[in-house]
Amino acid sequence: MKKVEFTKEIQAPAQKVWETLWNEATYPQWTSAFNPEGTSYMQSDWKVGGRTLFTDGNGNGMVSTIAEKEEPYTVVFEHLGMVKDGQEDLTSDEVKGWAGAKEEYHLAENNGTTTLKASVEISEEWEDMMNNGFTQGLEVVRKLSEQ
Repeated sequence: MKKVEFTKEIQAPAQKVWETLWNEATYPQWTSAFNPEGTSYMQSDWKVGGRTLFTDGNGNGMVSTIAEKEEPYTVVFEHLGMVKDGQEDLTSDEVKGWAGAKEEYHLAENNGTTTLKASVEISEEWEDMMNNGFTQGLEVVRKLSEQ
């Protein structure tokens, strides 16, 4: 696994950036950089050790848990498996190749400016997609947060 990291300076308080990242209305907007159909959804109980689903409009995506959370400054997701056609897979060989990968969001606020640092552990085959998705997506987070 390779860890890729992204940083964005945002002229808004950390709480507003957090809400932009995880709000039901804005999450699909910034994640459309990963899913051009703009149908990305996140469902979470927001509990450490709980259950989080990242899915598209077709019921495909990832099953994860929150490994660490300190709202509105830190959330670390641990990816456990995938969802395909609405069915969860936590045990296939394909899943075992990347299960346990972390996706982290860290926000630090200083004088009304928030530094958002995002990182994700990936297989190298996904690097271009993640670079493009996070570069474009975090710019959308910036614009939405600064409104």
